[in-house]
Amino acid sequence: MDGERRPTLEAVARHAGVGRGTVSRVINGSERVSDRTREAVLHAIEELGYVPNRAARTLVTRRTDMVALVVSESEERLFAQPFFAGIVRGVSGVLTERGLQLLLATARTAAEHERLGDYLVGGHVDGVLLVSLHADDPLPGRLTAAGIPFVLGGRPAHPGGEPVHYVDIDNVGGAELAVRRLAGTGRRRIATVAGPADMPAGQDRLDGYRRALEDAGLEPDPALVAWGDFSHEGGARAMRELLEAAPDLDAVFAASDDMALAALRVLRESGRRVPEDVALVGYDDTALAASADPPLTTVHQPTERMGGEMAQVLADRALARTAPEGIVLETRLVVRASG
Repeated sequence: MDGERRPTLEAVARHAGVGRGTVSRVINGSERVSDRTREAVLHAIEELGYVPNRAARTLVTRRTDMVALVVSESEERLFAQPFFAGIVRGVSGVLTERGLQLLLATARTAAEHERLGDYLVGGHVDGVLLVSLHADDPLPGRLTAAGIPFVLGGRPAHPGGEPVHYVDIDNVGGAELAVRRLAGTGRRRIATVAGPADMPAGQDRLDGYRRALEDAGLEPDPALVAWGDFSHEGGARAMRELLEAAPDLDAVFAASDDMALAALRVLRESGRRVPEDVALVGYDDTALAASADPPLTTVHQPTERMGGEMAQVLADRALARTAPEGIVLETRLVVRASG
């Protein structure tokens, strides 16, 4: 090589003693090549330092090797909540193993969703991972209509619709673990700071709360339910509402650690001791939960594994156009000092 020109596909073919089409098949992962030929081509690529032209490969294969991870929240929420960091780590690890690139995008407003939807259906990505969907999110419908493979993080907001690939956490079961713990320690006025009503995770954790109350023989009381949005500010606001509506409450299940830590602050400000006066359980098992004062009892959900499973389902099944399926990951209770 003269050091001035990049090696070409034809040069690799000559070096390996095969045709140009055979080299293309090896590069594109075709199984229509013998092991011996594949080894010869790969050896030639390594010796010559050949780098496939991604743009040219895209024209031939109609693949971009790009996967979009879309978080339907603001950028502030994306970087403030540990849940999303776990998802990104899990997704990134699997995509790297598969030789796929990760595009991270956020969208919250209708205008942002429209612009992002135009981009996603415009041939720029091979598939999409959708996280933190709200009931009115238009992206699943647009991707379905355009034939773009996608995987949901969480169960579909409208279960009766067209089947889709998804990976979910057992949010109902996790909430039941939390409330059973509180009832098992003798608490009888158990309140909840619920998640958003327009998100399956929020609704499922509320359902789990209600089921556990019923199992414990406790009557549901609307005054013991306040809605948050999984954020610190939303948790603080909901906790104040609960104290005003039910000052005799003796336990709280918060549907996220962020909201639980906010509830802890509000309870202290109101003169309540945790756990002596009010027991408290969160949901997520974030690093901040373990370092709280007192350390927070919480439900562990495997967010990094969830991200990895989503990426695997997309790469191995959705892109291959297999029949849609749902995966649900188990949770566990982490008992600490708050409840």
